[in-house]
Amino acid sequence: MNFFYQSFHILFTCVRNLAFGTLLKIFTPKSLKMKIIKYITSIACMLLLATTSYPQQKKIEKSSGNPIFPGWYADPEARIFDQVYWVFPTYSDDYDKPDRSSVISEEQKRLQKNTINPQYLKQTFLDAFSSTDLVTWKKHAHVLDIKDVKWAAYSMWAPSITKKDGKYYLFFGANDIQNDKETGGIGVAVSDNPGGPFKDHIGKPLIDKFYNNAQPIDQFVFKDIDGQYYLIYGGWQHCNIGKLNNDFTGFMPFEDGSIFKAITPDKYVEGAFMILRNAKYYLMWSEGNWTGPDYSVAYAMADSPLGPFKRIGKILEQDPAIATGAGHHSVICIPGTDEWYIFYHRRPLTTTNGHHRETCIERMYFEKNDLIKPVKITNEGVGIRMIKSKR
Repeated sequence: MNFFYQSFHILFTCVRNLAFGTLLKIFTPKSLKMKIIKYITSIACMLLLATTSYPQQKKIEKSSGNPIFPGWYADPEARIFDQVYWVFPTYSDDYDKPDRSSVISEEQKRLQKNTINPQYLKQTFLDAFSSTDLVTWKKHAHVLDIKDVKWAAYSMWAPSITKKDGKYYLFFGANDIQNDKETGGIGVAVSDNPGGPFKDHIGKPLIDKFYNNAQPIDQFVFKDIDGQYYLIYGGWQHCNIGKLNNDFTGFMPFEDGSIFKAITPDKYVEGAFMILRNAKYYLMWSEGNWTGPDYSVAYAMADSPLGPFKRIGKILEQDPAIATGAGHHSVICIPGTDEWYIFYHRRPLTTTNGHHRETCIERMYFEKNDLIKPVKITNEGVGIRMIKSKR
């Protein structure tokens, strides 16, 4: 029983007592007494009826829930294309029934012998998910598959996508190379549609070696306000940035002649991501052990995408009452607003398997001084949010 119901219930009681008590003493004609009683009682009943129906009139908004779609999916990159939300994650493990690439060449089978973890042999494709409201998601299976990338054989990880000149370019890691002698690294595929199919863009890795000690994984493509595209990437606690050339077939050197610059902040491990807000560049990353409870997201700020970046603090981490291992995120902003959402993966409390990771979403807010407020992870996720088309 809510406050308004209680208030009008009291009012009804008072009016009834008033009608049957005080007024009866004042007005003696019986017909007048009955008219007054009937009139006042009717008003009280109408007020009571209006307040009891109030909770039924209040619409309860539907939420996305967390995870936002079923399956063991990690490293989600979220983007907005033509008023549609897209999420491109890593296939982390079999959830219901096994999903596998249907075509594997002899050369890819040979390359698979290099894997340091048999689990990585399952990761030979990428799925995508789309939504118009952040609540209902549609799966797009195998938007990229190793059958369309002859040099990729396993460990297809952490996709990052952008749109340029009417084409969609999907950057990805493959083969988890451990040294410069192995085949693999970071590749790029292209399609006319964000839902694929994507095909290998250059027929070889875009980055196939360790530069500044950074393992070529966990790539993020960032477009600056001047139109320049950068690739920010790196594992093994090192982060690099490079200037992509116009057709995404390679890189342009910086003024000092270097191809990649190290921008590694303190405690960086992997999962680089960058946003630009109020003329400030936010470099965000994951730190801690990806299979452990200390996996989390931290950030730094600078006046340039090249840094220097000084670590400010964590913005996303586990809540032992909800889930563990919250990390490897991405962020979107609703066009024309300052409304931000963070996508990330986490491990439910029902499992200790490091590969059992789910894709989740929360709102992300900023302080008045432009610092990021710590994100609270939830089971509810976010409410319906559709993007208005431009007129």
